[in-house]
Amino acid sequence: MSVPRFYVEAALAPGARIVLPEAVARHALGALRLKPGAAVMLFNGDGGEYAGVLEAKGKAAWVECRERQAPQRESPLEIWLAQGISAGERMDYTIQKAVELGVAGIVPLAMRRSVVKLDAERAEKRRRHWQGIAVSACEQSGRNRVPEVRPLVGFTSWLAEAKSEDATRFLLDPEGGSRLAELARPGGRVWLLAGPEGGFDPAEAELARLAGFRPLRLGPRILRTETAALAAMAAMQAVWGDF
Repeated sequence: MSVPRFYVEAALAPGARIVLPEAVARHALGALRLKPGAAVMLFNGDGGEYAGVLEAKGKAAWVECRERQAPQRESPLEIWLAQGISAGERMDYTIQKAVELGVAGIVPLAMRRSVVKLDAERAEKRRRHWQGIAVSACEQSGRNRVPEVRPLVGFTSWLAEAKSEDATRFLLDPEGGSRLAELARPGGRVWLLAGPEGGFDPAEAELARLAGFRPLRLGPRILRTETAALAAMAAMQAVWGDF
């Protein structure tokens, strides 16, 4: 059985006594039914993890940190996913699995064919929710660096910034484009652009191409929005990464 891992926003060091936040303590003592003396692992996103021992009294729990470890579990590919937002669990699933597959960061995009429409307040609430999903995926997958989920941004605003970066850019296009096996391994950052449920508006797809996004085709079948980017990332890890 693997050692339970918990993310905490605290300075960690050997010998430190870390009081677990209420939600984390509730998960450890309630959902996981851990007992005092159980071995656990803490991480805070700095790239390391700290073995420790769980202690508890009532509903409160804390961890006595021991040695620091720094296993290498980050992908050698710096893949950033720009994802047209989708409804409900579809977007949650995309973020969770992208983190498991090694994504470096995620930018949710408001696009013309996005079914979900969010005002500023709801968008920030969703961003916090998505960031929490990223944290949970790191706890499960063993990653010690938490990918950033950036604030929701309009497609054209994001594209204006992305096209000026020194990066390799791919646009997922079910109707044509290169196959991954035909391409050389990129160096540096990779942008992967995926559309929402309704796909790309033709004008958006053309703007992306003009901004240097190369169409990439994932076989002859049309994939759903929650599948396309994940299939592309898995293929990239197999061809160029650490699979």
